[in-house]
Amino acid sequence: MPVKIPDTLPAMGILESENIFVMGENRAVHQDIRPLRLAILNLMPTKIVTETQLLRLLGNSPLQVEIELLRMESHESKNTPAEHLLEHYSSFSDVKDQNFDGLIITGAPVEQLPFEEVDYWPELVQVMDWARTHVYSTFYICWGAQAGLFHYYGVPKYDLPEKMFGVFPHRLHVPFERLTRGFDDVFYAPHSRHTEVRKEDILAVPELVLLAESDEAGVYIALSADRRHVFVTGHSEYDPLTLEGEYVRDVHRGLPIEVPKNYFPGDDPEKEPVVRWRGHASLLYSNWLNYYVYQQTPFDLGRIPPSTFGKDD
Repeated sequence: MPVKIPDTLPAMGILESENIFVMGENRAVHQDIRPLRLAILNLMPTKIVTETQLLRLLGNSPLQVEIELLRMESHESKNTPAEHLLEHYSSFSDVKDQNFDGLIITGAPVEQLPFEEVDYWPELVQVMDWARTHVYSTFYICWGAQAGLFHYYGVPKYDLPEKMFGVFPHRLHVPFERLTRGFDDVFYAPHSRHTEVRKEDILAVPELVLLAESDEAGVYIALSADRRHVFVTGHSEYDPLTLEGEYVRDVHRGLPIEVPKNYFPGDDPEKEPVVRWRGHASLLYSNWLNYYVYQQTPFDLGRIPPSTFGKDD
């Protein structure tokens, strides 16, 4: 089944051209099933790019998913047309009385600021607290994962001496976890960040499970013990050329940036990048939707139990 999105969303034409199964609202109303309700809190400045990347992965599933795009009211977006935000995005105040099967909180280019200095931090805290009682499962990406770990568990983030930038190999700590069912013994994922959370801080919290890490890139996936909160420090949703675009952007700005690791053949930015993470990304999102959302969420969204962050009963 497809992901359900507005007919006028730019992602519709892009994904249809890639044979990704998406369904416009007009067609979806004729199907007599309850789709999964999924909200995406898009904190990235290039919102259209990010929403398309996520919808591409969410559309690779046998489940019909109804998408609600969310933005922060307390932050003015400067890189996305106001018309796009007005037509396709809701604010938190618009949906705070609603319930959702799933929520994705994206990364944001604010990681070098203390959390409390981010202009929309109080509103984001409201969203995360609301999600405990109004969302069955939440998926946090990069800075979003750092924010969730800090808010719920007090896990700090640390500045890195240089940007963690490239595509890195990872291994699993928990061999039979449903979220990573079908993963290879070694799998790859992109990272693009100036800060990190550390393994010892994750392991010091009994209510957290360290699921996957990289020798070089560090913690990759952590879970709440009840499996309702998934914290992913990398960017498995990235397109093949996203890291290249970030590299070229920073070079043109005169910023200190190294060639992304394990990305260009021979570390030569004149060569076409090699994609090593597409299969893993597809499994990660389809497993989350199937095992952590669809098979666990109540049919009546009004009966979502509060998340305790504790172990399964």
